Amino acid sequence: MSETKGRKANPEGRMPLKEHLVEARNRLFKSALAMIPGVVIGWILYDPLLVALTQPLRDISHDRNIVATLNFQGVTTSFDLKIQISLILGLIIASPVWIYQLWAFITPGLTKKERRYTLSYMFASVPLFLAGIYAGWMIWPNIVKALTSFTPADSESANIITALEYLQFAMQLMLFMGAAFLVPVLLFALNAIGLVRGKTYLKAWRFTILGVTIVSAMAAPGSDVMSMFFLAAPLLILYFGAIGLCILNDKRRDRRDAKKTEESEANADVATPSTDLEKL
Repeated sequence: MSETKGRKANPEGRMPLKEHLVEARNRLFKSALAMIPGVVIGWILYDPLLVALTQPLRDISHDRNIVATLNFQGVTTSFDLKIQISLILGLIIASPVWIYQLWAFITPGLTKKERRYTLSYMFASVPLFLAGIYAGWMIWPNIVKALTSFTPADSESANIITALEYLQFAMQLMLFMGAAFLVPVLLFALNAIGLVRGKTYLKAWRFTILGVTIVSAMAAPGSDVMSMFFLAAPLLILYFGAIGLCILNDKRRDRRDAKKTEESEANADVATPSTDLEKL
């Protein structure tokens, strides 16, 4: 009830800078609080996750007859690494909460219609972010095998990789893929608020296909073209799907604006004769 009264008293959702900072602090605190169960789960899942992430190294050792293993430098390296990976997993697991908190921090300054739009963006962002991380997980073995393929295949060769660099690279790749899958949501959001039209995105389709192809070739550089295709296809489908939605949204907005213009012109034409009669 008090929130409704506050909205009526302050329909534009404005607040002083101090209240903005307090609101940001509260949202960050809630996000950090939501990460605690995720960090605990990440701590528990660390050992099986490490086994899964290092499976490509064991495959390389078996298939190419070379030593491929991790090197944990220092006494506290294993402990520090477990904490870092647990924090990253906590961030991923708590993504629905901190994405919502980000949305809730922005929405007080938006209209009711804009809040409805942004709520749909939030619901789309969570599964897309997780889908991108899953895609990164699927291509990870190909990346490891490709980057270590330059090591000579003999019993005297070895790939002794620093554990911190190896696991950080894996986490960064998956977070990058998660962010890449959020690009369509960003494109549609910019279009929905009227900053960029769909045809503007469409004009850059050549550069988009080239960029996605290069990234896919680097991420899945197997000997077959299909591995690159399976990575590039979902990114292109998401991109061009977002452009299609933007173009449809532009057409709907143009029809609405044209209708408003016609109504305003009709009202002006109706008002003009009465004004002339009053002058007579």
